[in-house]
Amino acid sequence: MTMPSAIYVRLPNWIGDVCMSLPSLHALLDTQVPVVVCARPWARDLLAGYKLDGFVEMKGRWREDRAAVQQHKKKAQHAHPRGLLLPDSLSSAMVFKFAGVPSAGYRDDGRSLILRWPIVKPPEHLHAVESWYYVTSQALRRWNLPVHSLPSKRKLGLRLAGRHGAEAMHAVDAAGLEPGQFILIAPTATGLHRGKIKVWPHFDALTRRLQELGHVVAMCPPPAEAEAARRNAPTAVCLPPLKLGAFATLTQLAALVVCNDSGVSHLAAAAHAKQLTLFGVTQRERTGPWSDLAACLGSMHAWPTLEQAEQQILDLLPEKIER
Repeated sequence: MTMPSAIYVRLPNWIGDVCMSLPSLHALLDTQVPVVVCARPWARDLLAGYKLDGFVEMKGRWREDRAAVQQHKKKAQHAHPRGLLLPDSLSSAMVFKFAGVPSAGYRDDGRSLILRWPIVKPPEHLHAVESWYYVTSQALRRWNLPVHSLPSKRKLGLRLAGRHGAEAMHAVDAAGLEPGQFILIAPTATGLHRGKIKVWPHFDALTRRLQELGHVVAMCPPPAEAEAARRNAPTAVCLPPLKLGAFATLTQLAALVVCNDSGVSHLAAAAHAKQLTLFGVTQRERTGPWSDLAACLGSMHAWPTLEQAEQQILDLLPEKIER
């Protein structure tokens, strides 16, 4: 088999999913074959610390996306590219197929005839990180490229750029916060899960209780969620919005991150920040934070109580945090 001139990888469409696919991206980069990432525009900043052979923005309109991939392939003169599809959608397979990038991916959604290397999903009920790493490792083996087992230690290993730290420190300084001396909350979560709200209902009461104990509580919602965040935790210090790389760094600067099962949880896991993720409608075994610094509370059937969350937070906070 001809060695690939480049590997084009289509990353998932959600922030948390991109974070959980980082071990797969690392496996691709370890092959020393040039890697081109195809992902939503916001992922460019998150992955700014990676040495990629290109970044192709995916807008979600398959004809435009196909043209973008084809144009990049032509400009880069990648004569023998290979494609890896992490999303299961038919449209993502069509983009690579009609851009001239033979691809590997799971056989879901009637894609068997489109994929060059269709891969059957494993029967085990895997975490999302494990599922994406499995399809990645299977593809690399079929291409006769080196691949190692998924590390036993739960660490996503996001590689941050230097400017991410500068941007996060500027936001912290402007808000009058001290690194390691504030609790970062994320009192929002977009969308519904099977018709149920994904936001823990006690962020306001929790914030006030922590403030009464002398703790500084801050949040940094994206623009689209700022109003909801202020409504859910009106007394918290509200930082201006940050791009994803700087926000990931912000989670490292906090003493603890408290969030729902959302993109924030996975960004904190990717940055290897200490966190408490609250569950009430989602399944932690499938989408929980992939980090040995993450504590989880609640289940897909019941949110934790205010008292349970407060006690868990106090147990997790480092002794050196000032009050």
